[in-house]
Amino acid sequence: MKYFGSILTFFLLLAIDTKPTAAVCGYESCPETKPNLVNIHLVPHSHDDVGWLKTVDQYYYGHKNDIQNAGVQYIIDTVVSELIKDPKRRFIQVETAFFAKWWQEQSEAVQQSVKKLVNEGRLEFAGGAWSMNDEAAVNYQSVIDQFTLGLKWLNETFGACARPRIGWQIDPFGHSREQASIFAQMGYDGEFFGRMDHRDKSKRMDKFELEMIWNASESLDQMELFTGMLYNKYSHVPGFCFDSLCNDPPIIDDKSSENNVEVRVHDFINYVQLLETHYRSNHIMVPMGDDFHYANAQKNYKNMDKLIKYVNQLQFKYHVFYSTPSCYLNALHQTLATWPNKTQDFFPYASDSNSFWTGYYTSRPTQKRFERDGNHMLQTAKQLSVFADLKSEQQKEDLDYLRQIMGVMQHHDAITGTEKQAVSNDYDRLLYDGIIGGASNARDALRVLTNLPEGEFESCLQLNISECAFTQDSADNVVVTLFNPLAHTSSQYVRVPVKEENYQVTDEKGRVVASEVVPVAWPVLALEYRQNTTQHELVFKASVNKIASYFIKKVDKVESKEIVIPMADRKPMTQLEKNLEVLKRFKKAHPMKNVETHADDDSETVVQTSQIKLVIDNNTGRLKTVEMNGVSETIDQNFAIYETYESGAYVFRQKEDVDLKFLEDKVEFTVYDGALVKEVHQQFSEWISQVIRIYEGVNRVEFEWLVGPIPTDEDTAREIVTVFDSEISSNGVFYTDSNGREMIKRVKDKREDFNPDLGRQPISGNYYPIVSRIALEDSNKRIALLNDRAQGGTSMQNGRLELMLHRRLIRDDGYGVGEALNEQKYEKPLIARGKVYLILNSVEESTKVERVAEKEVLLPFWKFFSSYSKVNRNAAAKPLPDFNVLPHSVHLLTLEPFSEHEVLLRLENFLDHMVSFNIRSIFDDLGGAEIRETTLDGNLPLSEMKRMKFQHDAAGSRPKTAEYFTSQHKPLGAHKSRADSEFSVSLKPMQIRTFIIRKE
Repeated sequence: MKYFGSILTFFLLLAIDTKPTAAVCGYESCPETKPNLVNIHLVPHSHDDVGWLKTVDQYYYGHKNDIQNAGVQYIIDTVVSELIKDPKRRFIQVETAFFAKWWQEQSEAVQQSVKKLVNEGRLEFAGGAWSMNDEAAVNYQSVIDQFTLGLKWLNETFGACARPRIGWQIDPFGHSREQASIFAQMGYDGEFFGRMDHRDKSKRMDKFELEMIWNASESLDQMELFTGMLYNKYSHVPGFCFDSLCNDPPIIDDKSSENNVEVRVHDFINYVQLLETHYRSNHIMVPMGDDFHYANAQKNYKNMDKLIKYVNQLQFKYHVFYSTPSCYLNALHQTLATWPNKTQDFFPYASDSNSFWTGYYTSRPTQKRFERDGNHMLQTAKQLSVFADLKSEQQKEDLDYLRQIMGVMQHHDAITGTEKQAVSNDYDRLLYDGIIGGASNARDALRVLTNLPEGEFESCLQLNISECAFTQDSADNVVVTLFNPLAHTSSQYVRVPVKEENYQVTDEKGRVVASEVVPVAWPVLALEYRQNTTQHELVFKASVNKIASYFIKKVDKVESKEIVIPMADRKPMTQLEKNLEVLKRFKKAHPMKNVETHADDDSETVVQTSQIKLVIDNNTGRLKTVEMNGVSETIDQNFAIYETYESGAYVFRQKEDVDLKFLEDKVEFTVYDGALVKEVHQQFSEWISQVIRIYEGVNRVEFEWLVGPIPTDEDTAREIVTVFDSEISSNGVFYTDSNGREMIKRVKDKREDFNPDLGRQPISGNYYPIVSRIALEDSNKRIALLNDRAQGGTSMQNGRLELMLHRRLIRDDGYGVGEALNEQKYEKPLIARGKVYLILNSVEESTKVERVAEKEVLLPFWKFFSSYSKVNRNAAAKPLPDFNVLPHSVHLLTLEPFSEHEVLLRLENFLDHMVSFNIRSIFDDLGGAEIRETTLDGNLPLSEMKRMKFQHDAAGSRPKTAEYFTSQHKPLGAHKSRADSEFSVSLKPMQIRTFIIRKE
């Protein structure tokens, strides 16, 4: 029978007229509605996670169905077959990653049939990104990238009819304002989602406010997006799941004794009547699908056909038909109805009174950091590919692979850390392979662009534990090539793992660059899996426009102070024994030195540069006072523990009536006082340590933490936070970023639209996602913390900021993943290391400083290592475009190869004032022949953007016809023959503009 089914499908495909026809897609292809009836839009769909309980490939191929019965290839196979049978049927495809994989396996005949389905609006793409991304832990740059990737693939494969018009974010665990802004900037008409705080949803149902107009930006005009909440998450009508994964009764008609048509129609109408009491128009959208449904689409469609037939035969009140989310939205737009307003976001999400989904903001902290490394390499490889004009098939394949893996990593069960451990391991494998491919591209480019045509340009991916294979044996005659992904020349400190202590650093002109060697913190040296041949780091300050090389040479005139472990006459030692021996000698070799103490009070230790002064309390060993940017504040920084029992990968549940436990013991600390960098090495406990750093000329304080292995027992898990206490009178108000962009005001225990249910979880219910920074202030002072990965954070007391760093749990929280979050690396409980940056400033000056720092934290120099012997003094470095012509508030958000002869350029104004400038020189330097402006994703000419405008409840008189948003400015478009004035660009505060440059 299976073989017979395949033959039938083949003939059905042949029967389709695949001749090119005029595309009647989009809103023109929407089914007819009936104004005098309640129109029920049935939306067949399948939610297909790009990894969760199974890996991406296991889900696609239907492997390991003992874990979860799911096979995406069969879903698409059978859906296409069923759509072909009846032109009234519809289906929405969301995850481009899966569809692109399926598409590559199809014959030309099948591809032509699918193109016809797309061109007739029967197969519609919703969302359209590579994956359905999370909205809490993602950075906006990576979200834009993965939408660009997915929409570009759809456009190149199918053309304009495949372009999605709505966002379909049905499964993420909370929703960000920036995501809505991104949809609006890409020209989308609206978005729909399936999760909302239970109290928020309940209130909205009672007030007919499940659908609303979201004002998605405080800075940008026209960032309004229609947003709708689905009634039953994204699942089918209860009792009407016709999928092979369900056991609901089919619709039985004819003369069978089992005929149940009357009962089934009655039950369906009862459900629709319930929906009517919560939605305000005569159009209601009803999803028909769920996770990995439609692997046997014939069963689904056969029963839905009957449901539609028998409900409509009544001609009572309801008109039921196959539809799509965009057709539903179009119908709402035509009603000219008014809608309530929304201005903030939908965090945190609570599914019930004891379940705030705020743990995943921090879950799997090392994977969250690895994803940031992937983005760092992606931006580096994309820019270098443009500069070197890389065009080989292997180079394009490597870059596309990294793009795709970064798209997968944005998935709401990837960067969130809510997947099974085996899947997490597979994500790590995929991302590592992607980074290696990107690094290969970068190496190829640098061999063209520098005077090292045979340079190794090795990337060291374990610099976070001060380990680099290239410098492990010797850092003598090493070339460090630095790439700066930012627009403007940047000065940053570079750290290179080394063995000996005496080096000279010179720049490309042979000038000596100040440098010094500092010891690696001993808890890092104690890591069992780390080789201790490099126990120091060479520190120097580099200034880089785009590419610069620095040369390291060992200086012999000063006696080396390398720590050597004597091995003679001793039995072989384990790695741990070697590390412990190192620690003993390390402490003897590096006593506290050059410590400046306060003249009037010997209970304090002062550590300072020309810009920053830190005071350490000798009695506690902790930070006491910070002075910087002309502001002084008492700041006590410490670590603390939430002892929990029922927390899981998704949910953070503190034990009731159990307070946050601070580390009370005196902190052992050592100060290393150099000319370039001052470091305070602190040991808080056996498994928590930290290095506080301040660099000469840098106006932020760096806290590099090391946490783990976190101890647990049978009834106690532990979640670790860092806490900064100040005397700033913040009055319960603090600010958190939205995906690394605009800040949102938070008020402790409050929400914008409803009263949260915080009774059992007052702390978890005040946690928010922190992607780049969290801040608080009073009328004069402001403290901001910047982080190097997504984390959860809050302010539970006046003047206090808190970030969750690491979690080790003992139970599953019951939301599907089915295992405790208890990560193991190297067969040991996970140890995590990361950085938090403190900025203290006046309220007036702080935002600018924070936003500049955000860019450097996200995209610092990427370090490449080569041998000095590879330098060709006769080879001249290739000149590069100079982006310093851009105003200082303009960020080079994207520069990447877009097609064979095109480059995508994306510019962002990240400060609060309008700027105008000319990009003619950049256009010329990139070899431009013509430039055109597009929507944010790069795939739609901005001149063609036309977004639905919806009316607010308080808007007054309604318009007589439907209204639309179009571009607020004249889209830039020019040929190289045009005058320089044609290349003028203005950017409003926080505005992003996207251009495609066609090269000659």
